[in-house]
Amino acid sequence: MIRDLIVKNRSYRRFYEEVSIELGTLRQLVDLARLSSSAGNLQSLKYILSSDPQKNALIFPHLAWAGYLKDWSGPCEGERPSAYIIILGDTQISRSFGCDHGIAAQSILLGATEKGLGGCIIGSIKREELRKALDIPSRYEILLVLALGRPREKVVIETVGPNGDIKYWRDSEGLHHVPKRALDELIVG
Repeated sequence: MIRDLIVKNRSYRRFYEEVSIELGTLRQLVDLARLSSSAGNLQSLKYILSSDPQKNALIFPHLAWAGYLKDWSGPCEGERPSAYIIILGDTQISRSFGCDHGIAAQSILLGATEKGLGGCIIGSIKREELRKALDIPSRYEILLVLALGRPREKVVIETVGPNGDIKYWRDSEGLHHVPKRALDELIVG
């Protein structure tokens, strides 16, 4: 069921780094994005795929991992993603990418979840440093980075408490808690 897939598709930030993801799997995931909706059917998104440890090491230092976890700078060695998909906007096709990259990212992560993988959509990127590290031509706008791997952590969805705090957090056992607003709170009419 689609609901089960969506509930299972969490933002995972710790992985079994030694579990590799084949380049062919990344291509299958991008194919899901290719088949997804695109504003004006422009199809202006392009992708950089990485499942190579050396290339992954070039990508990792240019990402920020969890804004609400102030004392955590990201996954340590052995818990880092085993693959990345970088979503780019081709400015020779369009200057505005609207929500296309969000649609593409969700399609990719739902496909990854179906395959027993997990990931995290990262928008907090040192874009110019990443551009230099991977020699990304200036015609491509760096939109998002998807970190992918076999999840090493468990994520629990819970209802936002009476204080209204929506910040995710980790307990002493490392269980990642994600508060979600109640459905009735979201529907206004």
